[in-house]
Amino acid sequence: MPDDGRPTGIFKEPVAGPVEIGPEGLRIDAQADRRVHGGPEKAVHHFPLENHRRLAAQFPEQAAGFVAGGLGENLSTEGADEAGVCIGDVFTFGSVRLQLSQPRSPCWKIDARHGLEGIAIWIAQQGIAGWYYRVLQPGHAQAGDSLQLLQRNADAISLREFWATQAEHRPAPEALLRLAATPGLNPNWVARLQRRAEYLRTL
Repeated sequence: MPDDGRPTGIFKEPVAGPVEIGPEGLRIDAQADRRVHGGPEKAVHHFPLENHRRLAAQFPEQAAGFVAGGLGENLSTEGADEAGVCIGDVFTFGSVRLQLSQPRSPCWKIDARHGLEGIAIWIAQQGIAGWYYRVLQPGHAQAGDSLQLLQRNADAISLREFWATQAEHRPAPEALLRLAATPGLNPNWVARLQRRAEYLRTL
């Protein structure tokens, strides 16, 4: 990271040609802090270009940095945002099959990357941090390939609904358990939601 030397993988560059994508994500990618980034449940990070435009409008002095890859994402698209995708959605991308496993939780590196405190907090408040995929079928994809929805849960929960429910000060335990029961959700999130629901029932 500029000015302090802390390692980071948030700086991304456009890639031309096919890229191999496996269970740990893009073969040419890396994560600096594997305690909280990367791994099979966070193999590919997707951040919509629509969200970049919202950030550019909110933080005009940093607008030049809100472009594809500007938040460290592996994949940027138009036409898909938190209101239109759901936990457990399965997509094809090139010859790869991806499943939406969880939302992203924004961290301090976003502020450091763009040189302004408060960006990550605003992203969290708006629920527009993007999301992660696990890789169900490895393969290759490249810029310009379309992301096609292949499968969706019967009782689908959009990321917008997911964020809104868990962000409530005191959500109904039943609502949290419904989120936790969503097929395809990262098991770590399942356990977190279940613990919170159990705690709220004791109040």
